[in-house]
Amino acid sequence: MKWLQIHITVDQAQVDFTETLLSSLGAVSVTLDDAENQDLLEPLPGETPLWNKVIVTGIYAQEEGEEIDVNALMTFITTQMPEAPLRHEFIEDQEWERTWMDAYEPIQIGEKFWIVPEWMEAPEADAVNIKLDPGLAFGTGNHASTFLCLQWLGQTDVKDKIVIDYGCGSGILGVAALLLGAKKVYATDIDPQAVLATQQNAELNGVLGNLFVGLPDEFNEEFKAQKADVFVANILAGPLMALAPEFATLVKSEGEFALAGILEEQVADVSDVYSEFFDILQVEKREEHWCRISGKRQNIH
Repeated sequence: MKWLQIHITVDQAQVDFTETLLSSLGAVSVTLDDAENQDLLEPLPGETPLWNKVIVTGIYAQEEGEEIDVNALMTFITTQMPEAPLRHEFIEDQEWERTWMDAYEPIQIGEKFWIVPEWMEAPEADAVNIKLDPGLAFGTGNHASTFLCLQWLGQTDVKDKIVIDYGCGSGILGVAALLLGAKKVYATDIDPQAVLATQQNAELNGVLGNLFVGLPDEFNEEFKAQKADVFVANILAGPLMALAPEFATLVKSEGEFALAGILEEQVADVSDVYSEFFDILQVEKREEHWCRISGKRQNIH
């Protein structure tokens, strides 16, 4: 089997139309990619982040003995979107699979601490290796804010601790905490797909038995009046500030916390809100403007 890829470069506002057009013409898959190497904000759970200029790619299967009429496809697309830059190529079956997999490689978070795509061998067999299927939800370790949270977990004593992963995405932070020795992780996300991805990645790493993951209402029902020893939230500055009073109720006195998904210019505002409940001990920056705020819960009298 061969695969035809048709790439169309469009403005953000045209993405939905372009996806629908390619799908209506028989695409088996439609993917989105950045056309301008533009940084993205970490999305809220359930949101799809988009760049200003987007490459929309439709993938078409050409079975043995059949031939796709490429000229007819390209002509029709051009009539619908005459201004949009358009290109296409055929790739072989094995090349297609390799192209997708080659986008991922092991990521070293710290000493003896790696993220490893599930199909690859771990560079250090005796390290803490998080196996990850980078498919269903946000959070592969590549994004600076995810990396900052993983780095913090690797430097924090989570052994035999109760950990909350709020806005869990792929579940990478909760899985990391369990592999680092946490007793129990409670994870939550507003996106059902993230809940599923977290379950799958926990199972892949053999830690599902010590993980609870659910939607926020399910999380609240399960966690109830407990207090966490360690709390991590990797979302966005706005929701982080809005949820600060609620987060404060979830963490025990002197429990450790880390917040990420924060731009450098937002650190002061987020810190002001959290300083009512938490002692802020460190701000760490990565890749020019992404920051992590960490510290401890104030004593609860």
